[in-house]
Amino acid sequence: MNLQIEGKIAVITGADSGIGLETAKILLQEGAKVVLNDLDQEALKKAADKLKSYAKTSEHMMSIPADLTDDKAVQSMAQKVKEKFGGTDILVNCAGARGAAGDFLELSDKDWMETIDTDLMAAVRLCRAFIPQMREKGWGRIVLIASENAFQPYPEESPYNACKAAIINLAKCLSRSYGRDGILVNCVSPAYVATPMTDKMMEELAEEKGISFDEAVAWFLKNKRPHIEVQRRGQPREVAAVISFLCSELSSYVNGSNYRVDGGSVESAFG
Repeated sequence: MNLQIEGKIAVITGADSGIGLETAKILLQEGAKVVLNDLDQEALKKAADKLKSYAKTSEHMMSIPADLTDDKAVQSMAQKVKEKFGGTDILVNCAGARGAAGDFLELSDKDWMETIDTDLMAAVRLCRAFIPQMREKGWGRIVLIASENAFQPYPEESPYNACKAAIINLAKCLSRSYGRDGILVNCVSPAYVATPMTDKMMEELAEEKGISFDEAVAWFLKNKRPHIEVQRRGQPREVAAVISFLCSELSSYVNGSNYRVDGGSVESAFG
């Protein structure tokens, strides 16, 4: 598919693995110039090595390690992108973490604030840093990654649930503020995708129950995600395909929307 983004500048956070890495592949294949971001410089280097064959030239890709909980680091990243490419057209925020989990009454303020800083405020900082560049160009696409948890919260993940609901609200707010500037802001809400985050969850579950990783996945599907009608974990590329559409010229009448890529996990028709 021709997404009509040849030469567009895309910044992807959480790009070292999972959904971010797969999104980078697609956008590079479509001719975009991609800036990879994550916290770990070595992990970013490995990701860049994997992506080399998808980039049209070496000038189509660069890596910028940055801590998204640090506003100065985010602003510095935005400045580097502007100096290298003249500004940003596309921002995809795939960075995030499950954060603190457990009984609500046992979670401290520190637990909550660390999750909020990573899963909500990082998106705020990124949008604040990159929207001005898009306004200068009169064109932009922002895709924020939310979750099924925003609609179907799980009791043991209250900080993550709240942050992902806030992300959808943030995207709607920004879509109303900047749509007339040519900047379209949307969300994608995955469920139980095969990423390092859910791998870690399954490893912990396997250890807790004394079963194999695959058995843990099967147990989780049956007992915790019974409404995933396709009866498997999602693949990162399946989510990246929807993200990539929202980054494209083809999505020019989509603004302030949320797309669930969840295999049916959310029970409600209207979530």
